[in-house]
Amino acid sequence: MFEALEKINQRPEPFQFYTASDLWTDDHTSKQMLSFHLNAAIDVSSRNAAFIDRSVNWIADRFNVDAGIDIVDFGCGPGLYAQRLARRGANVTGIDFSIRSIEYAQNAAARERFNIRYLNQNYLEFATERRFDLVLMIMCDFCALSPMQRKGLLNKFHEILNPGGQVLLDVYSLSAFEKRKETATVEANQLDGFWSPDRYYGFVNTFKYEREKVVLDKYTIVEAQRTRTIYNWLQYFAPEALEREFLDAGFFVEGFYSDVAGTPYDPQSEEFATVARKEEN
Repeated sequence: MFEALEKINQRPEPFQFYTASDLWTDDHTSKQMLSFHLNAAIDVSSRNAAFIDRSVNWIADRFNVDAGIDIVDFGCGPGLYAQRLARRGANVTGIDFSIRSIEYAQNAAARERFNIRYLNQNYLEFATERRFDLVLMIMCDFCALSPMQRKGLLNKFHEILNPGGQVLLDVYSLSAFEKRKETATVEANQLDGFWSPDRYYGFVNTFKYEREKVVLDKYTIVEAQRTRTIYNWLQYFAPEALEREFLDAGFFVEGFYSDVAGTPYDPQSEEFATVARKEEN
């Protein structure tokens, strides 16, 4: 028992483990995540519906979204952005890890008779001959990736964009990083049964890595028949650090905002968004 507790409370190296598939492809947890996506009043898996409407209105104006524009949404979930953009005439491709979210999105698109192309796969492995005018990556997904994964993804964005194509993504700020604290808790059926339909104990260890500006929420789920660990990594950014990653991938940053709805940039905001453009040859 002591050794098990020692392992639960052990601090790994930053981004040492990658367990995204355990969260998004598990039958039970993917069902919980989809229910959060579809709750229009909360900001959990997706933003609330009112914010998404405001965000799509701004995206449509900022990027001149109209018939014929080609957009790809990395981490599209159940298609909340994709459908709204398709309604404006955009050709949309959505990519997501969760088959449950993709199936919901496909059914919703069929009901609306939208020709949206949805792909169920890890977007880190996405490859295509198609070229796009705009890449979206919303809900701070970029922060969950290691430096090497981010580098590979930005290179992928550069490859699949048309000359002059743009990227819109959001990240957590250093202001948010400063508010995070190291904690260790245990609770029966932690998060109201989110992790399993059966009884379990959920251990949550939050580790801060000051030099790297990274936070890990490490979830250890102990059930009667198994124990599993989910690593939720979050990279926090200064605007200069995010811009440097884009510059290294062949982009130039056009501007920063406090969110993906175009709110003017505030250094105290806990999140911020950036628009970057692929340099034209």
